[in-house]
Amino acid sequence: MLSLILRDSRRAWSGGGAVFPVAFFLLACILFPFGIGPDRVLLARIGGGVIWAAALLAALLPVERLVSPDADAGVFDQIAVRGCSMVEVAGAKIVAHWLSFGPPLMLAAVIAAGLLGIDAATLGAIELGLLIGTPGLAALAVATSALVAGLRGASSVAGLVMLPLAVPLLIFGAGSIEGGAGALKLLGAVTLLLVAGAPFLAAAAIRVGRE
Repeated sequence: MLSLILRDSRRAWSGGGAVFPVAFFLLACILFPFGIGPDRVLLARIGGGVIWAAALLAALLPVERLVSPDADAGVFDQIAVRGCSMVEVAGAKIVAHWLSFGPPLMLAAVIAAGLLGIDAATLGAIELGLLIGTPGLAALAVATSALVAGLRGASSVAGLVMLPLAVPLLIFGAGSIEGGAGALKLLGAVTLLLVAGAPFLAAAAIRVGRE
């Protein structure tokens, strides 16, 4: 498990899989004020939702590269021969994907908060929500990647699959900024459901793809 996590993490950082989502996230937050206008009060009021929407779209960028390269190279067959469970492999990929984009995204949110005029208290609520919600995004991304692996136009299909399923995370994540503990509990419940269920769904999709 540890070797798989380290391998996928190194591949994400060396291949730009950890940089591009953060760059996209910051670009979206930079461009948004140009569309809304220079009203700082309005930007501060909706800035939290903007950050969550940008984080969701950023998590979608590396989806096509999470499972397909290993499936095409026969890595899963080699792992299966060694007696490793595909559920464990999927769990390792979820951890590695979160490590590659979750903490950098939280750091980038500090810059985004400055661009959107968000105060320190609101930024703290956003960071706490991202800490709870980004593991759910990582789990959903890995499950989606396994489902669309090998399909033509996988990146487009991944968006159609992942975005509707991520709506609860977006709603409760943005709502936790002003909703307090209640919204955070709902966000945590959705994340826990995704983290617990995604490895089994991804493992089933990987097994089907190997047949």
